[in-house]
Amino acid sequence: MSVEIPASHLDLLTRPIHGVLTTMMPDGQPQSSLVWVDYDGEYVCVNTTLERQKGKNMAKNPKVSLLVVDPEDTGRYIEIRGEVELIREDVIAHLDRVTRKYTSHPQFYGCVYPLEQRTRETRIICRIHPSKVTLDAIHK
Repeated sequence: MSVEIPASHLDLLTRPIHGVLTTMMPDGQPQSSLVWVDYDGEYVCVNTTLERQKGKNMAKNPKVSLLVVDPEDTGRYIEIRGEVELIREDVIAHLDRVTRKYTSHPQFYGCVYPLEQRTRETRIICRIHPSKVTLDAIHK
């Protein structure tokens, strides 16, 4: 059962604010990555590849933590802990939508990354099913 994301902090997931996604390495050590964040109206999503370390980690251990800090008020944040569901459908459309959110480019491949890179990567959407949501104490 997923925990609901509070409306008071939804803007941190819908504005183009980078998040820090923490996954678990095979040896049990945490590994953190700066990521683009998306919210589909119910779940927080991150787009990555199975070839990147975070993708490899999530394929083996779905437990993650995502931290998003408000750049206009660094005392305001949301941390979401849970398990990811790895989605393989509509990944390029999702990636391009998030690219438009975070950049001035219309698409990821051919603008942000070389077009030929698309055939070398296995794109996934990491949909986080939250089991715990922590908000800063000041802005709850």
